[in-house]
Amino acid sequence: MQTSGSKSAPLGYQALSTAIVKSTSAPTLRPLGRTSTAHQQSQALMCSGVMALSPVDGKLNGRMVAQGCWGTGPKKSGVFKKNLPKHITDKSKTFEAAEHPATQFRRFYERSDLPISVHHGTSPSIDWKVEPERLDYIYLLPIFFDGLCEKESPYSFLAYRGIQDMLNAARGKEPSLICPAVPSLIIPLKKALNSRDIPTMCKAINTLQHMVRCEPRAGELLVPYYRQLLPAFNLYFRSTKNMGDAIDYSQRKRENLGELISETLELLERTGGEDAFINIKYMIPAYESCMLNGH
Repeated sequence: MQTSGSKSAPLGYQALSTAIVKSTSAPTLRPLGRTSTAHQQSQALMCSGVMALSPVDGKLNGRMVAQGCWGTGPKKSGVFKKNLPKHITDKSKTFEAAEHPATQFRRFYERSDLPISVHHGTSPSIDWKVEPERLDYIYLLPIFFDGLCEKESPYSFLAYRGIQDMLNAARGKEPSLICPAVPSLIIPLKKALNSRDIPTMCKAINTLQHMVRCEPRAGELLVPYYRQLLPAFNLYFRSTKNMGDAIDYSQRKRENLGELISETLELLERTGGEDAFINIKYMIPAYESCMLNGH
């Protein structure tokens, strides 16, 4: 018991809870016994309506005491903090396209090193200063293929239409104009396929199909380079549109990536010789042969 003349000592947790409960006029509240838990004591303090008490230790007010908070403790030393590398928590950019692709085609075109110009009309086309079949395919065709990554006009239009004109001009020529240039086309094709940009990848795949159709012997020359070209095919092999019973009216645009990849793999297997299927199967395990199944 405290005397009237003596200085009042700070109440303990148990004594403070009992004193607050006894001082209230609520008939349903009872003094808390020694066996009551901290949660019950906190609930009793909250129900009593006493939310503003004098500081107990100079730091905590009545609301914090009523909620069962008796201090934050010492400052954490950071010994158990996990130091993760930044690349682990960064967002994966597997399916994101490059923002500003840099190509050699734009540099050559801006300094007028390419024998082409835009023919403006109802339907834009290309004016060739020299007949395409008279050009050096080993030197110029990789530059045009590098322009497949372009997204701005007129560079994207000039590169894609220029490749088509050059491939059509080389169809059926003897000796072949396309076959000697095939090894130098792998790097720009790989760059376009790894851009993760769906329109760019569709242009690259359509161009690859057009090249093999214009020169079937190029299909066999591409077999040693499947490890550079087919990883992107394996990534998007199942990226087909699930239309249900609807009609896809944009088929003429040929922008369904999954179907384009399937068509290209079948074309490569038919024109790649006897070693084509085993090499395609090694890179894309889900692919099934179109020739063994009787198609």
